[in-house]
Amino acid sequence: MEEKTIDENKLTGFFDKDTDIKGDLSFKGSFRIDGRFTGKIDSDSILIVGDNGKVEADIKIGNIIINGEVNGTIQAKEKVEINATGRVIGTVITPKLAVEEGAYLEANCQITDQVPPPEKKEKVEDVLQSSPDKNTDPGYQT
Repeated sequence: MEEKTIDENKLTGFFDKDTDIKGDLSFKGSFRIDGRFTGKIDSDSILIVGDNGKVEADIKIGNIIINGEVNGTIQAKEKVEINATGRVIGTVITPKLAVEEGAYLEANCQITDQVPPPEKKEKVEDVLQSSPDKNTDPGYQT
């Protein structure tokens, strides 16, 4: 798999340090947040959280570079990079995790190539129907 080169200077979107946004964010290209964002982020691209950035979100992303603060769940398809000034609190799921000396990381980390599917709650009836019937079990004797 070919690794993408990340150029922090080529941005397709930007929230400045005095910006406070709540909602759902999706984008193509690279996006930088230096303000405050609360909500949900979904993109296959690159997210950069600047030194002044504070993000409280569930994030599904291609790559993320963290210099500011992220609180929530990060699911990255390629890489999570936490630089020395970065702070992450929550859950990190990614195939590659890079944490620079001095960074703050308080998270459950799972290093995997596959992002887990959403949890499916089974109904009691479904569980009962899928359990083997004692009368059809050849090892069961009466």
